[in-house]
Amino acid sequence: MKKYILNSFVAAAILFVASCKPDIETPAGTTAGQANFSKYIAVGNSLTSGFADGGLYLEGQKVAYPNLIAAKMATVGGGAFTSPFFTEEHANGSGYIALTALVNGTPTLTPVIEKLAYRDPAKHLDKYSGEIQNLGIPGMRVDLSFDPTLTFSAANSYFERLLPDAQVGKINYFQYIQGRNHTFFSLWLGNNDVLGYALNGAVTAPGDPTTVLTDKVTFSSLYANLVNVLTAGGQKGIVGTIPDVTAIPYFNTVTVAALLNAAKAINPAAAAIYIQTGTGAVRAATAEDLIRLPFQSAGLFGQGAIPYGLHPLNPIANNWVLDKDEVIKVKDYVNSYNSSIKSLATGKGLAIADTYTYFNQVKIGIALQGVNINSAFITGGAFSLDGIHLTPRGNAVIANVFIDAINAKYGSTVPTVDITQYRGVKFPEGK
Repeated sequence: MKKYILNSFVAAAILFVASCKPDIETPAGTTAGQANFSKYIAVGNSLTSGFADGGLYLEGQKVAYPNLIAAKMATVGGGAFTSPFFTEEHANGSGYIALTALVNGTPTLTPVIEKLAYRDPAKHLDKYSGEIQNLGIPGMRVDLSFDPTLTFSAANSYFERLLPDAQVGKINYFQYIQGRNHTFFSLWLGNNDVLGYALNGAVTAPGDPTTVLTDKVTFSSLYANLVNVLTAGGQKGIVGTIPDVTAIPYFNTVTVAALLNAAKAINPAAAAIYIQTGTGAVRAATAEDLIRLPFQSAGLFGQGAIPYGLHPLNPIANNWVLDKDEVIKVKDYVNSYNSSIKSLATGKGLAIADTYTYFNQVKIGIALQGVNINSAFITGGAFSLDGIHLTPRGNAVIANVFIDAINAKYGSTVPTVDITQYRGVKFPEGK
């Protein structure tokens, strides 16, 4: 079993704390207000599905924010809400990473490879049949929702597992979400239209549509189509804005300052961290340049006759970095997408969950229900071990962001979730 031990250069900057408590019910609400929650559907991507720790597995599915919302909606007239859960026998789904050791402050992340849900050597996931209301598909984007080739439904194993064989490669997500006879919906989609580009260091991989930025005008047009079809019968619902993807731990854990301090501890003469920018230029990195989380376990930093990243002749490659100009570009696209989302939602009279503002608050640090939450890797409580997706506690908080917006818009009294009953990152036994 391959284990990933975080680079000791970075580990000194990481401290840990977490808790795990059972789920409990909160007091029942009294009214649905102007909304009808009898059949709620959730449209979205990995965040909607419960993806966490680099994979989709049963525990994460169970605490996905739509499931938590639906449970609270049930107290004000909400109906059944079904998710495509993996079986207990194959509870670890696609596999994920776990924190398995802490040695002198250095965490070891180990892939969980037992009880997986692959049905063949090609790693097609176990099929799920039957009606579902959680329609979240990891990897889904606004542009790929309208895939004209229909091939993404075959290429994406999370989508493929939900389809009858006769529909695989013959349907796109926009078609898939229709005909659900829903009375209420949530739509949190669009972050992958910029996140895939950012996660690849702003490098577009040939033949990989998930690493391309979706054109701003195209995004607005396609998002309007999604909203129109979801409200075609007069249904009410809620949309979520897109988080600033540069605010997540994936881009804020391996800092330039931490790398330089670690280098100086070994060689006091170390003067700068050098990066290759998106233009191909080489320069000293600044705090405005963001280094991707996987760099800490890549085993590259300081290696070689010309120490990697510590000399302009051997800089950190562009694909490991979002340089300051790329950060500006990513933020610009996020702001444009959010402007379209808010405008379209307002025009339809929909509630808006401002997750953009929430995640920016988390980056600074906030206290909710007596719990301190921030965006620190592992210790912050909100983000899982992949530095992108949410912990159970993170899902509980996001559920409340949606619930608060629903209640404010529709005059409903859906109870909020008790976030203290949900864990952050899971720690090894005895740690």
